[in-house]
Amino acid sequence: MIESLLVANRGEIARRIIRTAKRLGIRTIAVHSEADADLPFVTEADEAVLIGPPNPAQSYRNAEAILAAAKATGAQAIHPGYGFLSENAEFARTVEASGLIWVGPGADAISAMGDKINARNLMAAAGVPVAPGTTDPAADLDAAVTAAAEIGYPVMVKAAAGGGGMGMGVAADEAALRIEYDKVRAFAERMFGDGSVLIERYFPRVRHVEVQILGLADGRVVALGERECSVQRRNQKLVEESPSPAVSAELRERFLAAAVRAGEAVGYRNAGTVECLLVPRQRGSEGDGSGSGSGSEDFFFLEMNTRLQVEHPVTEYVYGVDLVEEQLRVASGLAPTFDPDALTPRGHALEMRINAEDPKRFLPGPGVIRTWVEPTGEGVRVDSGYTAGNTVTPFYDSLLAKLIVTGATRDEVLERAKAAVAGFQIEGPKNNVPFFAELLENEEFRSGAYDTGIVSRMR
Repeated sequence: MIESLLVANRGEIARRIIRTAKRLGIRTIAVHSEADADLPFVTEADEAVLIGPPNPAQSYRNAEAILAAAKATGAQAIHPGYGFLSENAEFARTVEASGLIWVGPGADAISAMGDKINARNLMAAAGVPVAPGTTDPAADLDAAVTAAAEIGYPVMVKAAAGGGGMGMGVAADEAALRIEYDKVRAFAERMFGDGSVLIERYFPRVRHVEVQILGLADGRVVALGERECSVQRRNQKLVEESPSPAVSAELRERFLAAAVRAGEAVGYRNAGTVECLLVPRQRGSEGDGSGSGSGSEDFFFLEMNTRLQVEHPVTEYVYGVDLVEEQLRVASGLAPTFDPDALTPRGHALEMRINAEDPKRFLPGPGVIRTWVEPTGEGVRVDSGYTAGNTVTPFYDSLLAKLIVTGATRDEVLERAKAAVAGFQIEGPKNNVPFFAELLENEEFRSGAYDTGIVSRMR
């Protein structure tokens, strides 16, 4: 097993990784920016290193500073968490070239899945369903218009190098496409340094469902169930649950088999997620997504996240595993703690992302935390990055904590979640806890028959 681990991240995910590493007897090293010096993850690590000013480009995305910290502290391995450098193939290669262990998938897999067009083509070749769309970047606006006419409107305009819901636009007709293409291309060039754009069919009523995969040290790829991720604002997830209330046993079998094929196609190792769109299909239709559904669905590959997901705790409960421990075991060349041939789900789990943002428009609201009281009780877990007295700065993602609620059934979880939300007290920065209180009373959500438009309909 790895003996010393540098966590190249911050906030709740850094605390989460440190917690498991310390339980396993691994020496932990935190790196932090000047803005994060007082956060809990810094003091909970065995050692901490200041790596730069608040700007992420000068700290958490500063590969040189992180590698220097690893060398100075004698770290044996680096865990990137999610975001920042976690899906940076060049950084992964540099880490391994430096003689360190990279706790994540190989650089080749990261690179292969980092480009959405390349990923789509690889998945199609592996027999994973993909939505109608371009197999090459739309070189210019005329090419995009031609492609959209062949695919059929509405279409999604996507940054090929994007991820996490960024760099996307929807066009209902050619006039809208001409606007969205230029917007997405400019955004992609600015944010990702790559203006490549792909065009895909857009389905207005869909569910966003993903499968957790784990590439084991012996080369096998296993799937640990699915997560429902359809409660979103601006294509960013707010709530995840497992199992999905929309996935039947037959569909789950197809989902999981496709996800395993996706991982095998790129020789995947360590934790990752295969994200898909679940499209309702009317009887006799070819899955145009316009119907209300009749118990039969199409699913299409969306993207692969080559890292640990924010929402991994719901899978941990349902499958009884510690995914961070499994990541560390794979990176150490060890067998998993579970039997890959006997993975059996149990119960239900729900995660709510507690963000420093107002609960109506979801705009960021940083500030000093005057009060921080986490809920407790049976089936309640809180993975937090802050506590009372900390300052939420405007430099990073607004995620404060993850409220995870578990139980034997979905109905039990929803009732426990209402009590947990009522017991989460935060004063100081704006926060979206009141939104979750509203969502848990929403009949569409409670029924389980919701889709990615639920937040828009609520707002």
